[in-house]
Amino acid sequence: MIWRGPMVASAVTQLLGDVNWGALDVLVVDMPPGTGDAQLTLSQRVPLKGAVIVSTPQDIALIDARKGLAMFEKVDVPVFGIIENMSYFLCPSCGERSDIFGHGGARETAANLGADFLGEVPLHMRIRETSDQGTPISASAPESPQAQAYLDIAKAIAARLQQADKKGPTIRID
Repeated sequence: MIWRGPMVASAVTQLLGDVNWGALDVLVVDMPPGTGDAQLTLSQRVPLKGAVIVSTPQDIALIDARKGLAMFEKVDVPVFGIIENMSYFLCPSCGERSDIFGHGGARETAANLGADFLGEVPLHMRIRETSDQGTPISASAPESPQAQAYLDIAKAIAARLQQADKKGPTIRID
């Protein structure tokens, strides 16, 4: 299915307005990469506490990450930080680490842009397998290094959410 601007805006608005989400502490919305209509609609119609930029380490993917960060800053949505997904591959047979897509690009981008680096998530068979079975690695193998990567990132984001809750309104005098 291909949706153009008004259809995307309508779908996002309907999803947020017509779904009974119940009492939520946090609603995480996973968006496609880039700075398209979905991101703009969300940032303009919802009082967002913050955004998290997720990217793989390749230069081409980081272009979209930089654009996303700039867009959220332009619409006054705080960027909590950047995560590097598929940061490295751990062979399930021998445990050897390979940087298939490069490594450290998101960390470097965060440093260059003055953003926080929230962590890196490896490309690992166990993450995919447990997710495909409907249970995230953090629940199925909470002591694993892969789960720890997610838990550390979640703690960092939770801390930024708490900081955002403590901030008062910005008052500008022109």
